[in-house]
Amino acid sequence: MFEFIARKSISYKDDLLSGLTVALALVPEAVAFSFVAGVDPLVGLYAAFIVGLITAVTGGRPGMISGATSALAVVMVSLVADHGVEYLFAAVVLMGMIQIGAGVLRLGKFVRLIPHPVMLGFVNGLAIVIFLAQLGQFKFADAAGSQQWLQGTQLYLMLGLVLLTMAIIHFLPKLTRAVPSSLAAIVVVTALAHGLSLDTRMVGDLASVAGGLPQFHIPMVALTLENLLIILPYSAILAAIGLIESLLTMTLVDELTETRGRGNKECVGQGLANVVTGFFGGMGGCAMIGQSIINISSGGRGRLSGITAALCLLAFIVLASGLIEMVPLAALVGVMFMVVIGTFAWSSLRILHKIPRSDALVLILVSGVTVVSDLAIAVAVGVIVSALVFAWESAKRIESHSSIDAQGAKTYRLHGPLFFGSISSFYDQFTPQDDPKQVVIDFSGSRVSDHSGLEAISNLTERYLNQGKNLRLKGLSEECRALLDNAGSMIEVNLEDPRYRVATDQLA
Repeated sequence: MFEFIARKSISYKDDLLSGLTVALALVPEAVAFSFVAGVDPLVGLYAAFIVGLITAVTGGRPGMISGATSALAVVMVSLVADHGVEYLFAAVVLMGMIQIGAGVLRLGKFVRLIPHPVMLGFVNGLAIVIFLAQLGQFKFADAAGSQQWLQGTQLYLMLGLVLLTMAIIHFLPKLTRAVPSSLAAIVVVTALAHGLSLDTRMVGDLASVAGGLPQFHIPMVALTLENLLIILPYSAILAAIGLIESLLTMTLVDELTETRGRGNKECVGQGLANVVTGFFGGMGGCAMIGQSIINISSGGRGRLSGITAALCLLAFIVLASGLIEMVPLAALVGVMFMVVIGTFAWSSLRILHKIPRSDALVLILVSGVTVVSDLAIAVAVGVIVSALVFAWESAKRIESHSSIDAQGAKTYRLHGPLFFGSISSFYDQFTPQDDPKQVVIDFSGSRVSDHSGLEAISNLTERYLNQGKNLRLKGLSEECRALLDNAGSMIEVNLEDPRYRVATDQLA
């Protein structure tokens, strides 16, 4: 996916211009997510500035953009509604501490355990979420306050400006790459809308983005166990969602730029950003896949692009709010529609009938859950289903080949992993009641993966002992031999026996 984005080296000019483009796209997103969370627009704008700046400086993925996101906003809304915005600030601080702890404990590496179908489902689902979020710009509030779709001239004008923006973004790079096409599209459409006095909605119609510098503010929440129990569940969920979205976005940016980010450093950077944001009246945030793709496709590769985006956003808030409020919403919708096209893994549609049905199911499932629920649940569901499918398939791979030597001893040579899912198949390989007096079980071609596998070996050993058979076990690791208390002298030790750890309570 994303084949159309070519690899480029870092350019300060490209970083500056792409950062400016991203800043323009951040404004309506931050305002919209503030409304979702039930807080003042400045709370979202300050979060976009602080989180974006700190992660750009300290994070593990240059070129990735962070800020207020919808995935976090939908979790925050109930906390704000039930307890107020001060509890949100406290929850964001604790969220950041949890994320820093995850980075210090080096948990970022576990993003590598996420299967590729889950990644495809993630980007497809997020592309759909971004697309659906833009449809709200095609509605207006009537006299009764209910949302109605635009109609007639206003609808056609909105669609025309959106299509013009998309056309400029698509065709301008074929002529020149001196200026990011997204920035050029925003400037051209804005000039056209005001030059022709077109009756279309502007950013200022959404909300005012004027404000001062963010002020240091300790959340007004008493330090009691009761309050901690209120915010802790929200903080844990926000931290998990934020890290999952950030690490998955980092993986995508790695693919776009053909470089590799540092997951644990990104966890610490995200955590530090959220701790600071909570003390400066922000709603917290994480990586933003849409803005990150805008940045990368506009030429932004280095940390300067993220720093520029954050500082430009602050300048908009403090100095140039009037100019930003003049930008047509249609121009920003067009930019985000191009992000949707670039984000969606179109190749996944072509390969659905070629990949295993279980992988296709996971891809579709993750996409759907991302849209109807949230990212953390979608990824968790995808990983669990993938793990269950893998366990089921692996359980069918254990088999044995038996032979009887000249002395009448029967040897079973096992092949395949022995773990909780394959125990039933493991037992089916043996017939203690029919075997001769001398039996050898060779584990050299098998891997004992967990405590359940050890218990299966122990139970099988008892079966042969109860039948009065002489049994020898070969090819077991040192750890397995130490834990098979009932095998004793039946275990044959060879120098070439494998050495690996089995995850059991006794070894932990």
